[in-house]
Amino acid sequence: MRLLKFLLLFITINISAQQGGMWIPSLLEGMNEEEMTNLGSKLTAKDIYDVNNSSLKDAIGHFNGGCTSEIISDQGLILTNHHCGFSQIQSHSSLENDYLKDGFWAMNLEDELPNEGLFIEFIVRIEDITTQVLAGINDTMNEKEKQSTISKNSNTAMAAAAKEAWQDTKVKSFYKGNQYFLFVTERFEDIRLVGAPPSSIGKFGSDTDNWVFPRHTGDFSMFRIYADANNRPAKYSKENKPYKPKHFLPISLDGVEEGDFTLVFGFPGRTNEYLPAVAIEHITKDFNPSNIAIREAALKVIDNAMKSSDEIRIKYASKQARIANAWKKWIGENLGIEKSNAVAERQKLEAQFTNAIKEKGLDKKHGNILPEFDRLYKDFAATNIKRRNFIEVFLVTNELMQMTFRAYQFEQGITLNPGVFERAKTGTLNRLKGIHKNYDVNVDKGVFEAVMPFYTKNVNSLIYSETAFTNLKSTLALFEGDAKEILKKLNKDAAYKYAKPIIEKYYKTIDAEYQQKNEAISALQTKYMTALMEALPDARYFPDANSTLRVTYGQVRGYAPRDAVYYQPVSYLDGVIEKFVPGDYEFDVPQKLRDLYEAKDYGQYADANGKVPVCFLGTNHTTGGNSGSPAIDAHGNLIGLNFDRVWEGTMSDMNYDPEICRNIMVDARYILFIVDKYAGATRLIDEMKLVHPKKK
Repeated sequence: MRLLKFLLLFITINISAQQGGMWIPSLLEGMNEEEMTNLGSKLTAKDIYDVNNSSLKDAIGHFNGGCTSEIISDQGLILTNHHCGFSQIQSHSSLENDYLKDGFWAMNLEDELPNEGLFIEFIVRIEDITTQVLAGINDTMNEKEKQSTISKNSNTAMAAAAKEAWQDTKVKSFYKGNQYFLFVTERFEDIRLVGAPPSSIGKFGSDTDNWVFPRHTGDFSMFRIYADANNRPAKYSKENKPYKPKHFLPISLDGVEEGDFTLVFGFPGRTNEYLPAVAIEHITKDFNPSNIAIREAALKVIDNAMKSSDEIRIKYASKQARIANAWKKWIGENLGIEKSNAVAERQKLEAQFTNAIKEKGLDKKHGNILPEFDRLYKDFAATNIKRRNFIEVFLVTNELMQMTFRAYQFEQGITLNPGVFERAKTGTLNRLKGIHKNYDVNVDKGVFEAVMPFYTKNVNSLIYSETAFTNLKSTLALFEGDAKEILKKLNKDAAYKYAKPIIEKYYKTIDAEYQQKNEAISALQTKYMTALMEALPDARYFPDANSTLRVTYGQVRGYAPRDAVYYQPVSYLDGVIEKFVPGDYEFDVPQKLRDLYEAKDYGQYADANGKVPVCFLGTNHTTGGNSGSPAIDAHGNLIGLNFDRVWEGTMSDMNYDPEICRNIMVDARYILFIVDKYAGATRLIDEMKLVHPKKK
């Protein structure tokens, strides 16, 4: 309770303009509101988050649990990134209708395409329930007892929360388990694809430009929320109607210039801003490099195969993008940590912390924390690396091994609980069918041969000619019969016999050790968070990202990535044409876009210099999950769509540095230009509200 009072006190002080931080939208009044004003905002805290009246939060949706989206019309039109909607675009694509290559635009409501399993979730209300959740917790409890009590208290709070029948609740921890909030949510499940540019626009620059600037990617796609006759969430039905939102974002035609206020509103996934130096060193010097090597080997095989065949390109487009994204991110993260001297800077903070606890007589209480981190990470490092390498090989890069992993889970599940046989069989078959939908045995065999040596010396690629898993029909045949028959067939299969002992060792030894060691580190991290705020109360703290709704504010700014180089904050269509390489899968440019450029047929979407802006930079503190987040101007209008960070700034997940950390956004005018002039989807332009806030 004392810590809670301390946190609330802390949140009300320190009003200097701040760059960086991911703030809880229900707690913006006071310090954050004044900081935003100092940066140029005209918005109040209630404009952003209000329970009783419509506010910006009502337009911000969690897109399928991994990205962010926003409502941009009074008919439930949704904007998100092209890469966020990529799997849906891919699922509707075929050789006959190649929406990845050619794009897709529904010219009326009837043409909008449903997407099974896709959902968008909105936040109705946020409540601080720290006191209820931590009731009964005391220092005599071990970690399992604490977590059990927290779980019970959280469930009680969720059950007691006031909500409508169609709404749901969840509880999330903040400040490493020192604070808890309850979220009342509303999930829509009839989401239809409305429009997407071709990959030559939506993914322009592909891997080469990923995580770097200057960027020229039109990374956007459009969907629509449908609701039932009462405007409430509903499963897909032809009878559903476009959703009427509580709030939608007008779109500014006035664009941005250096120094303009920017607010990014979304669902950042995960950050670790308060790690000790020893953890950052472990991640960047040992953990990341081992996983980078595995993904690099896989990508070499996949990239070559995609260039050889359109069929393989379509099958592997989403997988390749998913593998490449983190691969390049980790490389940039390492570079940024080194460039910013982050480990040494964190060691300086730890020295301040050590001096502070001595001066305040807290040495006995907190003095063992940093030495204990050193001891725990020394013991944890090898296990952490081995566990992640297993995940990379068996779940991320190689699909045959992923299938054997799912089969092993099936076997263990029905062995421990025979009563779940039918449910486990159905779930496993659905997973295997999903893998085979975009599977090529020759590509996967090449990946196997490339990545497996990183994990084991026992590499047997002959299993590909002997296993049933490489063919969907024979895979399904493995699961015909009763439990005894299925397990007998599985355990005779060449790939399963090869993988099973490796998977067993992972579960019984590697993962078991990881869970035990990581639990101790997590508990110590909670204590460290408490100790930091007690010892250094004048430092600035914000809760790490945890896939909950956050506000991050900043300004449009260029940056200097290295000596004698400065990146202007805005890129233009001119740069797209400069990068154009005919036939190149990364830098090809559609003929129509080139024609529009040559004719300077830009409509109302050019800036004062007669150029079409494509992307711009901001100082907003973002991470994975912020993909698709709206960039909002000082008046609450959409000015862009967040989709990336600069390469050197990907380290912001552990160490935000305002000098080099920048987020990259698609300019809203480029989105409108593509929708209107390139696609001719004027019906979508007509339903948006376009404004000129700078001309007031």
